[in-house]
Amino acid sequence: QAQLVESGGGLVQAGGSLRLSCTASGSISRINDMGWYRQAPGKQRELVAIILSGGVANYAQSVKGRFTISTDNAKKTVYLQMNSLKLEDTAVYYCNAGVILETGATGRYWGQGTQVTVSS
Repeated sequence: QAQLVESGGGLVQAGGSLRLSCTASGSISRINDMGWYRQAPGKQRELVAIILSGGVANYAQSVKGRFTISTDNAKKTVYLQMNSLKLEDTAVYYCNAGVILETGATGRYWGQGTQVTVSS
C-alpha cells in the first residue's frame, strides 16, 4: 500500500502565492506519475497538473503560466507552486500518484485533500 500526505494549503489574497507539497510513503517500488487535482464546491474534480517520472509535465489550460509542478524524487514528494492566484482557484486540492508497489502490483492513490481559499 501507499499513502499520500499533502500540506501547504490555506487562505491567500488574490494575486498571492502558495506552495503545496505531497509526500508518498509505503511499499513503493516506483512512482510513475504524480499530480494535483482540485474540486470546487458543486463542481467535478479536475486535473490541475501532472508530472511523469521522466519529468514531462502537463497543465490545465486555466493554470498554465501561473502554476508549476515539480518533484523531488529522492523524497518522493511533488510540489505545486501556485502564483497569481485567482478567486476561481479556490478548491480542495488533491494529490494523486500512480505507483508500482514492491509486490509488483500497480495502484493509484489519493491524498486526503488540502483546502486552498483565495479571497478578494
